[in-house]
Amino acid sequence: MLATESDRYLELLINYPPRPIKTKEQCREVQAQIDRILDLKTISSAQQEYLNLWGTLVHEYEEKHILIPDLSGVELLKVLMDEMEIKAKDLINIFESESILTDVVNGDRPLTIEHIEQLADHFKVSPSIFLTKSKYQ
Repeated sequence: MLATESDRYLELLINYPPRPIKTKEQCREVQAQIDRILDLKTISSAQQEYLNLWGTLVHEYEEKHILIPDLSGVELLKVLMDEMEIKAKDLINIFESESILTDVVNGDRPLTIEHIEQLADHFKVSPSIFLTKSKYQ
C-alpha cells in the first residue's frame, strides 16, 4: 500500500513531534532536524508543511528569547560586509571609489539614494533598511 502525503506528515510528527521551544539547546536540536530535511535533494509537500510548522515555532522562540538589534544605514552595511566577507573593492561599482566607501563607513559622508538603491539590489533587501537618521539629515 502506498503512503499518502497525510501518512508521511503523520510519520514526521510521530518521529519528531513539534513542541514549543524553550531553551537554546532545544532550538539547536530543532535546527539540526530542519537542516536534515533541507539537505535532501527534493522536499515533499509533507516535509514542507512540517518545516513550516517548525519554522513558526523557531520564530516564536526567537521573538521571545533572542535580541536582534535594530541596525540600519551604515551599521547594517558594515555587518553585511563582515558577514558576507565582502571587501571594499567588491563594492566600488556602487560607490565609484574605495575612498567614498571608506568615508561612508567612517561616517564622514552619507549614503546617497543611489547608494541605497544599489546596495539594496546587491544584498537583495529592501532599500528602507538602509535609511536612518544621521548627522546629515
